[in-house]
Amino acid sequence: MTSLSLVLWIAAGILLQVVLWLGIGFWQHWGEYQALRAGLRPGDGAAMHSPATLQPAASEPAAVAAWSGFRAFRVDRKEMEDGAQSIASFYLVPEDKAPLPAFLPGQFLTFRLDVSTPDGTTAQVVRCYSLSDAPHPQYYRVSIKRVPAPAGSSVPPGRSSNHFHDHVQVGSTLQVRAPGGHFYMDRSDAPVVLVGGGIGITPVLSMLNWCLAEQPGREVWLYYGVRNSSEVIHAAHLAALAAAHPNFRLRLCFSNPLPGDQPGKDFHHHGRVDVALFRAELLLRPYHFYICGPNPLMESIVAGLQAWGVPDGRIHYEAFGPASIKPASGAAAPEPGVAEHSDIVVTFAKSGKQLPWKPGVASLLDLAEAHGVRVDSGCRAGSCGSCQTAIRSGEVAYGHPPDFDPEPGSCLLCTCTPKTSVTLEA
Repeated sequence: MTSLSLVLWIAAGILLQVVLWLGIGFWQHWGEYQALRAGLRPGDGAAMHSPATLQPAASEPAAVAAWSGFRAFRVDRKEMEDGAQSIASFYLVPEDKAPLPAFLPGQFLTFRLDVSTPDGTTAQVVRCYSLSDAPHPQYYRVSIKRVPAPAGSSVPPGRSSNHFHDHVQVGSTLQVRAPGGHFYMDRSDAPVVLVGGGIGITPVLSMLNWCLAEQPGREVWLYYGVRNSSEVIHAAHLAALAAAHPNFRLRLCFSNPLPGDQPGKDFHHHGRVDVALFRAELLLRPYHFYICGPNPLMESIVAGLQAWGVPDGRIHYEAFGPASIKPASGAAAPEPGVAEHSDIVVTFAKSGKQLPWKPGVASLLDLAEAHGVRVDSGCRAGSCGSCQTAIRSGEVAYGHPPDFDPEPGSCLLCTCTPKTSVTLEA
């Protein structure tokens, strides 16, 4: 065999391999293209199916539409969660046994409760409680802290939280509105810092459980602030997650540790959660911050992050608390273009009252209640929708976007102020 023949045979062999490689690649891409056309994801299986035989992937169940109004749920389990026996979790299953719609981690449920009054009657109360677990197809879970009467005060204990603890048991039926709310974790791969203060841990825990299950490679920090170990919920669960996920860093912060609480074992930081702690531990990365807790924590951390230079678009906080973060004056922040002093008149049509609007009044709900105009209300933070009222004429402004989306032509009196003279249905 001549040298020329050998070269030709080698070239022919190389050409044959290239043709085979191109052919295999084309066949794979063609199969993926056909799968995409048919509704399958590449890699879901080698066999091709007609559209009539396709089934949703196991990890992506068919979406279930949210229900309207209230739906009956039965309490399937009730569990105490903390050493102080002040936080109870309620596992809720639908009485109609129909599928549950998924929710976004961080959202809440709205409950309509018949609560006993001191005179022996019942009053209807609407309250919102955050979902405290990742979405689950069989149940919803809320974790509720009993709110006692403040020491040395005539203020009564929390009606709804005490009703849950004292009267809602396994087998009880509750009226529940579908999950809602605009405070939830996104699906990006950006590193995230979760901050929970006290019972504000509940939506944060939902975010954490979801994120570690669905995005195990995402960098997550959790700063959980309580007074001591008696107030921590799911301590063993949190420790197990931290041990199982190297991208998850847990920081338990105790402001007033018990004598037996050991640093490094029971907690990581002696003190409150604050931005100084973030600055000492976090690298200069584009973290997104999700925060829920009592007002003092919210105000200090949100302001501290802004002063640190964190863009507003990366600071997310729970509406139940932040809705009440107001300027020093205590009034709702006016929308740009709304005059602080004006001749605005608020007309409550059904009640037949015309009232001048005075700058400094927190909301239209406060104005109504101060003058005897009856308006249903619940959360007073723009979350439950109880105070939704039709606008006959005029415009209103929101100091903070509400979590509940009012119907067109309506407003939530608890979180808005008049932008012009306005006539309301109430």
